[in-house]
Amino acid sequence: MPTISTANDVQTVITTFEMTPGTCQDLMDELVDAYENFISKQPGFVGAGLHVNDAQTRIANYSQWARREDFLAMLRSDEMRARNRRINELCRSFEPVMYDVASSFH
Repeated sequence: MPTISTANDVQTVITTFEMTPGTCQDLMDELVDAYENFISKQPGFVGAGLHVNDAQTRIANYSQWARREDFLAMLRSDEMRARNRRINELCRSFEPVMYDVASSFH
């Protein structure tokens, strides 16, 4: 499970997806399948969450990895490259961005 904390020594990745309400569920199904059957089994995976806005036009994905290199290795794998091609067909755009936690509040 992801933990948002400045004391946590992990790589945080936030990915946003833009889509139409008509493809939102299909995209969510692809993302859930990717996490359940591939991403969560990769070395360095800590945890992730998927969030959908009310209009079903955006999905936000928050994931954490032990190291930046672990995330990049997963992203560059043949299986994830094939999955990303299918994901790309279901949305207008998506962009994974790596972040450091600068502050957190509980």
